[in-house]
Amino acid sequence: MSYLALYRKYRPQTLSEVLGQPHIVTILKNAIKMGRISHAYLFSGPKGTGKTSVARILAKEAGCSEIDLMEIDAASSRGIDEIRTLREGVRSYPLQGKVKVYIIDEVHMLTKDAFNALLKTLEEPPTHVIFILATTDREKVPETIISRCQDFSFRKIPDDVLRASIISLAKNEGFVFDEESASLITMLSDGSFRDALGALDQALTFSDENKDKKVTGRELRAFLSIPGRELVEEFLKAIFIKKREEGLLIIEKIRDGREDINIFLKLVLRSLRGMLLLALAPRMASDIKKMLGGEEFKFVEEHKNTLKPNELEATLLVLLNVYEERERSYLPHLPLELAFLKIKSSDGK
Repeated sequence: MSYLALYRKYRPQTLSEVLGQPHIVTILKNAIKMGRISHAYLFSGPKGTGKTSVARILAKEAGCSEIDLMEIDAASSRGIDEIRTLREGVRSYPLQGKVKVYIIDEVHMLTKDAFNALLKTLEEPPTHVIFILATTDREKVPETIISRCQDFSFRKIPDDVLRASIISLAKNEGFVFDEESASLITMLSDGSFRDALGALDQALTFSDENKDKKVTGRELRAFLSIPGRELVEEFLKAIFIKKREEGLLIIEKIRDGREDINIFLKLVLRSLRGMLLLALAPRMASDIKKMLGGEEFKFVEEHKNTLKPNELEATLLVLLNVYEERERSYLPHLPLELAFLKIKSSDGK
């Protein structure tokens, strides 16, 4: 039997299993209970947040059989001919279930003519057909299409929800993840449940030879080329105490060790943001702790007042600009080095 990827194995089968989208789950549950399922939906939001999974669950709850469920990838079937075929298909009644459901993924990729053809069907849909349009780029979907749909916006999965899920699913697979390792996967997945399960799949494969089946943050950092937390903290301290040499040596150490400079930047920015929020809005402490995890939060809390809020803000802005420059740079580490020096010289030293 071939191996079943985790994102397929743990794909939610009911609305109650959907993570991080309570605002959508509640409305759809009520709609199903009251028998008020619409003829057309638009699910928009970042990748890996459950749009297609919820679409399939909704189709099943509406009484659609597998044979009457049509899934179309607009990225590869985006022309007028495909939509004309769809328009002809909706005329026929379902073969087994109560309704036919058409899920059109990445609907924003349709051509203008294809959108116009789809609009005609949405304006006068057959009673036995439901359309569920999914997109990662809502801005590219014509307003005329949006106005014919019930519009649902999916959010990135909160860090604490993802972290708890990673620990739980790893346990189901016979592994023990500490908080740091789960936090690292959470950071890499950027709110995407699918990406989190992909990274977890890799981590479990890497860790399968561990006799105790325990996965630590230190092991995971080495496997995924993530800079150690100590390097991040040392770099932040170099910023705080204005030590040019120490900061540049840390950047060079990352280059020599072949760690991912982009992930390093993300870790630095995450900690600085946490400090700024703690300094300006102390009541957000519990939310920040959920985002960072215990160990990172401890460091952030200890150093939240090392720089003034305006200095933290200026530092964040300088480092954010590195993201725009790093891909265009002949030397990938040069933008960070220059940004670091710019921070150092902000006080005139």
